[in-house]
Amino acid sequence: MSHVVNFGCRLNAREAGLMSRHLESGGVENTIIVNTCAVTAEAERQARQMVRRLRRENPSAIIVATGCASEVDRQAWAAMPEIDRVVANNIKTRRETWTTTPASLQTVPPAARARTPVEVQNGCDHHCTFCIIPRGRGPSRSRPTEDVINDVRNIVSSGCNEVVLTGVDITAWGQDLPDRPRLGNLVRAILAGVPELPRLRLTSLDVAEVDETLLDAIASEERLMPHLHLSLQAGDPMILKRMRRRHAPPDAVRFCRKVRRLRPEIVFGADLIAGFPTESEDMFANTLAHVGDCGLTWLHVFPYSERPGTPAARMPSLPRHVRKERAARLRQAGAAAASSCLDSLVGSTSAVLVEAPGRGRTEHYAPVVTRADLAAGSIHKLVLTGRDGDRLLSEPTLEH
Repeated sequence: MSHVVNFGCRLNAREAGLMSRHLESGGVENTIIVNTCAVTAEAERQARQMVRRLRRENPSAIIVATGCASEVDRQAWAAMPEIDRVVANNIKTRRETWTTTPASLQTVPPAARARTPVEVQNGCDHHCTFCIIPRGRGPSRSRPTEDVINDVRNIVSSGCNEVVLTGVDITAWGQDLPDRPRLGNLVRAILAGVPELPRLRLTSLDVAEVDETLLDAIASEERLMPHLHLSLQAGDPMILKRMRRRHAPPDAVRFCRKVRRLRPEIVFGADLIAGFPTESEDMFANTLAHVGDCGLTWLHVFPYSERPGTPAARMPSLPRHVRKERAARLRQAGAAAASSCLDSLVGSTSAVLVEAPGRGRTEHYAPVVTRADLAAGSIHKLVLTGRDGDRLLSEPTLEH
């Protein structure tokens, strides 16, 4: 039995789905693909650990490494005795990389029952000082509008009710295409071209790149979910400069306030790094305060992790215990913000997407306990009646 073991982001997950489809439809046997991630040193360590475990458990299998970590340091990964082959990131989703059997299925990976990622863009041009991903994925490349729409249409026709636009830097979408369209144009085109799509969601947005058309769509398109995840990384001006980010803290605060005026029910998530090199306690306090200043709810917090070959890895680093302690404090702030959000939703009615029997998500991405008999992928109007820890409780509406 061949399969893919995936690490990392939604884009990696989407690509893992394509590779799995190629293995299955091509009849590829006894092959295990490890789709690696390079976003942190810990992610790479876990992937290497998995490779060793897979070899112990599958001594006769062909083990293939691909993804960002193996792309950044292909020689080191190829030298691992457990690995039979390293495949470049830019060819890993091509069918011919894995099989010569003629294709009999669509090139779109099978839709998940509830939520399916759709790649709109790959690569990045920005070279933040902490990030190795441009070396792993190359420059920003956009998929044409019609290709994205066709993917979305096929996914919806297979029964999926929510699509998530994903990429490495999705707000850069369109800058390499004729006429240089913006992400807002793509969102409008998808919603107009696939009117049967119930829910469209966006992943990490760079506040320095969000265009007015996208803001108009956020304000007026009910099918565009009121939940935005922002790539912020820090809330201190000097740390943002040393990260080589393109926004300052006031830019993020203004963005969040503007979007909240346009759509008052919006909920924000954000990526934040704790313990970046040279970060003082006062600088960290600015990032901690940024959670409240921006009104953030769902936090993805990472203790800083050195990536060899990046400028930040050459900067004066903080002790690991300081990074972990600051990350814990940021997560505590995030938990408090999430708790307040959940409390505010109690008593309201929400269209809940059932992810699996017994659990789902609101439009705001809040987790909900649902009835066990509701089918995965279905959407139901539910009354949010209370809380069970970090999940909302629900009951069907009278109209249900």
